[in-house]
Order: sequence, then C-alpha cells, then structure tokens
Amino acid sequence: MNNKRLNHIVSKVNDMPILPSRINKIIEITEDPDSTIHDLEKEILKDQSLTSRILKLANSAYYGYPRKINTVSQATILLGFQTIKSMALASTVSKMMTGELKGYALGKKDLWTQSQTCAIISRYIATKIKKTNPETAYIAGLLRDIGKTILNHYVEKEYNAIVNRVELGKISFLEAEEEILGFNHAQIGEKIAEKWNFPKDLVESISLHHTPEKSTIDPELVSIVHIADAITMMMGIGLGADGLKYNFSPFALENLNFKPNDMEELVSYSHDLIVDKDSFDLT
Repeated sequence: MNNKRLNHIVSKVNDMPILPSRINKIIEITEDPDSTIHDLEKEILKDQSLTSRILKLANSAYYGYPRKINTVSQATILLGFQTIKSMALASTVSKMMTGELKGYALGKKDLWTQSQTCAIISRYIATKIKKTNPETAYIAGLLRDIGKTILNHYVEKEYNAIVNRVELGKISFLEAEEEILGFNHAQIGEKIAEKWNFPKDLVESISLHHTPEKSTIDPELVSIVHIADAITMMMGIGLGADGLKYNFSPFALENLNFKPNDMEELVSYSHDLIVDKDSFDLT
C-alpha cells in the first residue's frame, strides 16, 4: 500500500468527530466519585431522546420494578451510573454505525445490530465471571468494530484483492486487510478510541479483540470481547464478508476458565439473550 493512501486513512481518523461535549460531561460525572444523582440528572435532561431511553429501560420488564419510574433521578438509582454512561455513549455512536458498509457486505444497520449483540453478550460474560465491570465490557463489545466505518471505502475498492488473498493465502480477512491496506479495522478502531481519550483497557480491547493473546493491559476484558464477537458471528448476526472464519482463541478460553461445556451453555444462552435484547438495549 502506498504512503499516500496510508496517510489518507490516518487523516480520516483525525477528521472523525470527537464525542459531543454533552456526552463527555455525562461520562465525566459518572466517573467522578463525588458526583451526585442531581448532577447527572441535570445533564441528562438536556437531551430529550436520552431521557426517554433511560426511562424506557428503567420501566422495562427486565428490571421489573413494581412502581412506574417517572424521573431521571429514580431511573439513575435503579440503573446505576455505569449503565447511564453506556446508554449515553451508545446513543451517540449509533449514528456512526448504522450506514451501509459495502466493503464488508453489511447492509444498513447490520453493523449496529451486530455491535449491540456483541455488547450484550460481552456484558453477560462479564457478569457471569464476576470480575470485569459489565458496563465496561458492554462498551468494549459495542465499539470493537468501529474501525470498519473508516476502512469501508478502502476495503470496497480492494475487495477482490482482499478476498483472493484470504482464499489463496488461507489467512483471515483481518490479516488480508493489513497486508493490502496497511491497516486492519481493529488497528483503526484503536486510533479512534485513542482520539476519544478512552481508558487504555478499552483501547486495547478494541485493538486486540481478534488477537487476545497479545493483550498486556487487561487480557480478561479483551478475552470477553473476543468470545462475544465470535459468538455473534456464529449466530449469523449481521454476518458480512469477514465473518466466515471465526474460532475461539484458546488463550481467551483459558484466561476466562471456560470449558467446552461452558461454551455450549454460553452460546445457547446468548441466543435467548438476543431474542429478548429489547430488554437490554441501551439505545
């Protein structure tokens, strides 16, 4: 790949909008131990769409609260600061991930549906192992393929070359991306996460979700997203051009102490989760 195209891809990352100040403020409040529910409510009420989504989730069957939740402060007590943070971020990135991605053979909303699915399964795995913050896992799963939104144009132009390289070289779509374009979508996603000033564990999980054995900051989080991503693809959710060669990394399975029987149960339960995903949907 020539340097001119490589520099152009990097410039596209630089041109990508930063997170809106309102979203950054909500994230800042949720991460400040001295913040109050009133502080968070005041900021949320500035966004009518986010307010309605929060109230909808708080009143969903999943939480099963006996009385109707009418205020953001009540919803925040029920949902918690971390869930509110996930909702705010999801409501913003959904706009970036709903378009058609011809380079990856993904129709409108396919990437978003796929990303939501991966996020929901990631949260469930984190809850199951009782270690990683479930909402951090949700965000990591949601954004693991954000890099595709930028690489899409280049993949589309080089689609035949990439597919031929996959078939003839017997390598993954990810590896073919890197060979032909100079970057793969996970590396571009890493750069986007860095631009958004995400914590290093989130940046790493986006960058290495296909190669968890390379993780050094939080191998557990990266392993969670890797497994959730593989299950999503196995379920055929938004299956695109790069979704046909997915296996569980032995490193990720060992890291989370998952045995074959555990995986069978996890895949089965993931189907049930997605059938009822409206109860978990943060957008």
